Amino acid sequence: MTSATEYTLARARAGDGDAFRALTDPYRRELQLHVYRIVGSAQDAEDLLQETLLAAWRDLERFEGRASIRAWLYRIATNRALDAVRARRHRPDDRQRSTEVTEPTRVTEPIWLEPYPDALLDGIPDQAPGPEARYEIKEATALAFVVGLQHLPGQQRAVLMLRDVLGFHAGEVAEMLETTEPSVNSLLQRARAAFESRLPAAGRERAPLPNSKLERDIVGRFADAVEAGDVDGMVALLTDDAWLTMPPEPCEYQGPAAIGVFLRDRDVRRGVALRLVSTRANTQPAFGAYLPDPEAGIARPYALFVLALEGDRISAVTWFGDNGVFPLFGLAPSLP
Repeated sequence: MTSATEYTLARARAGDGDAFRALTDPYRRELQLHVYRIVGSAQDAEDLLQETLLAAWRDLERFEGRASIRAWLYRIATNRALDAVRARRHRPDDRQRSTEVTEPTRVTEPIWLEPYPDALLDGIPDQAPGPEARYEIKEATALAFVVGLQHLPGQQRAVLMLRDVLGFHAGEVAEMLETTEPSVNSLLQRARAAFESRLPAAGRERAPLPNSKLERDIVGRFADAVEAGDVDGMVALLTDDAWLTMPPEPCEYQGPAAIGVFLRDRDVRRGVALRLVSTRANTQPAFGAYLPDPEAGIARPYALFVLALEGDRISAVTWFGDNGVFPLFGLAPSLP
């Protein structure tokens, strides 16, 4: 710890809020992203970050300086996130699920998941900060990665994140989770085996560069087809093995034929074409979709679509029906 940090820490311990913010502000964004990956909810991550900072402020006198400020904050944030995962497991799920669904390709275990706005990634290092990390920040923020995490038990999620994404040493992780190094290594081994079996075949490296001409062309053609109610146009953009998923809905659809049947069914029941507003989520192109209300003369928030691209095609569409995330993306409450 540098003398400047020690001086700022002493001021913070004396009750100087500006000093405390100087110690913690550099880590706010990365802590929030870390919590999001564990709990799967951008809205919960924001709340848990505030809980983490409040706990750090209250417990500052107990910070002994054996670990860095950053590691100490990760310890608090990780344990707050694990508490939230445990509480959710015992809480009744009152979210409404559709009872009118097209025959799916498969039915999976429902998972709690929200998209994460790219705007919240500003200020987070592009490269993994630890030498033992196996994944880069961008890869570990993609929806497929976060989905895989949600299928792991809470402690396995945390260990995989702390070791393979953030690059903390096993001893540091053991201290954070108040366990032993052998236990951390065992949890990591089980987490890797279960997690890597769920990741899709490598194809992300074949995705167009963000905001490149190719990406803009694919995304623009998709938007045009959606706003025109052109299901054939949407389906023509899909890879042969593309998936459409709708967390927390357990029904999933694979391939242009199955996805086309689902989209036509939804289109008929909805009755009007959607309007789209471009955004980005989980480092991927996304859209806020609005449903026109002809009587009111406005379009209301309907869903958020996140696209995964492979070459010049779309390999996955993730459809989030919870429009409560619109404010996080700076999306308007309605369109004229």
